[in-house]
Amino acid sequence: MAASLMAADSSWLTSLPDAKARAEKEKKLLFLDFTGSDWCGWCKKLDAEVFSTPEFAQYAAKNLVLVQLDFPAQKPQSDDLKAANKALAKKFEITGYPTLIVMKPDGSVLWKQVGFMRGGTTAWIAKLDAAKAK
Repeated sequence: MAASLMAADSSWLTSLPDAKARAEKEKKLLFLDFTGSDWCGWCKKLDAEVFSTPEFAQYAAKNLVLVQLDFPAQKPQSDDLKAANKALAKKFEITGYPTLIVMKPDGSVLWKQVGFMRGGTTAWIAKLDAAKAK
């Protein structure tokens, strides 16, 4: 289980331009997670109940390029990363955390979820499949 968690953690990118290039190359959707990883209770719950599961990791590996756009209270970040995340939060009109966005590599948004969604991994994968079908 620990290996699955580490594999899931290591697959999250922090650069949207890099992620877009990878998604285009691999023919996958982008999954953006606007989070407050070290202070947002719902973000932590989402990570523990969905993103850290082997089922989500397997689904993501086949279908998604994962992008974490973090707004931590204590965790250190470079000034460049803070500025990039702030600009993306403004662009996508982020009003709360977590906010999840699924989009094509060309930038067209297929689905936006503000806040925690109940139902665990099964519910998230169903929503992602619906977005993918668009």
